[in-house]
Amino acid sequence: MKKLVLRGFLYFNLVALMATFSACEEDPFPLYDRQSAVVDYNWAATADSLQDKTNSTFLSADGKYFVQNNTGNASFNYWWNAHVLDIMVDAYIRTNDPVYVQRMKFLLNGIRDKNGGRLQNEYYDDMEWLALSSLRAYEATQDQAFLDATLLLWQDIKTGLNDNQGGGIAWRKSQLDYKNTPANAPAIILAARLYQMRNNQQDLDLAKSLYTWLKSTLVDPATGIVWDGINRTGNGQIDKSWIFTYNQGVFIGAAQELYKATSEQAYLTDAVRTANVVLNSPDLSPGGILKSENQGDGGLFKGILVRYLTNLILEPNVSQSDKTKFINFLKYNGQTLYSKGIRRPSLMISPDWRSMPGESTDLATQLSGVMLIEALAKLDALNLLD
Repeated sequence: MKKLVLRGFLYFNLVALMATFSACEEDPFPLYDRQSAVVDYNWAATADSLQDKTNSTFLSADGKYFVQNNTGNASFNYWWNAHVLDIMVDAYIRTNDPVYVQRMKFLLNGIRDKNGGRLQNEYYDDMEWLALSSLRAYEATQDQAFLDATLLLWQDIKTGLNDNQGGGIAWRKSQLDYKNTPANAPAIILAARLYQMRNNQQDLDLAKSLYTWLKSTLVDPATGIVWDGINRTGNGQIDKSWIFTYNQGVFIGAAQELYKATSEQAYLTDAVRTANVVLNSPDLSPGGILKSENQGDGGLFKGILVRYLTNLILEPNVSQSDKTKFINFLKYNGQTLYSKGIRRPSLMISPDWRSMPGESTDLATQLSGVMLIEALAKLDALNLLD
């Protein structure tokens, strides 16, 4: 069969690829270690197209923030916009195009403006997401405004630390006795990265303390699965039925960042263990594809997992066998999304990467798909997808 070379989204042929899926339906990872004879994916061109369409479709009329969805809801969501900043950083690192720096500056100022003239928020996890993306923006651009934003947020984030439930950072300021993974794992990542930048021992001590609490409280010791939170309803119980992809992702990220900061093997072992759980879990990745967690906040969850799994792939001390598994997993998800989950020519992305999106696409859902394609573009540039 003649090989079809794709550039962006101009041409595509799915017949043979879909036949492969159908023929291998019982194989949990039907494309793993198999070379497609149909499509030569250009992940960078695809990422460019998605970045452009996301910007033109979701940017607010005043240019300050990105709106809720593509069908008229112009609501502002703080933490979704924090992740828009993250994908802008991805694009800038990949392309070195200064237009992304301009967009990043406008967005940080726009988030502040839409948030009542300040960056601090009611939700500790919201602030952590923005602090992380602002720190990445600073590292990419050396623009002091991004580091100032990170440090301002970090000071406020630390006010959420208390002894309720044995430690950890609260989810929000009005509910200090509810602790969850989304408020603690990103704080560990942030603290460990700040330690590596500033060599402030207090940052590392806090990262290690939070990690000890998180692992002992919200990680299943038998499996490595990461639970969502404890005492959400005031009954002291752990939400063990809430198994979300992003909780696995940020725990992987927390463990890896502490490994980078300390060189202690136990952290890297934890990260690899939970990553393998994701690959092998019929709940998290049925048939080898990260599950749909619907739209709304859940639409963003898979992208966060992808981001930190990609970072783990790039960790030099992860074994080649594990790297290969993780790369093939992301590659299969990306090929599936490209073939089945992106509507053309709008380039809107589905919450279920196995099927076309409906009429309305939330910004959160769009972001997860962009994160996956950017991750594959990064791996491809490093010749890791061959």
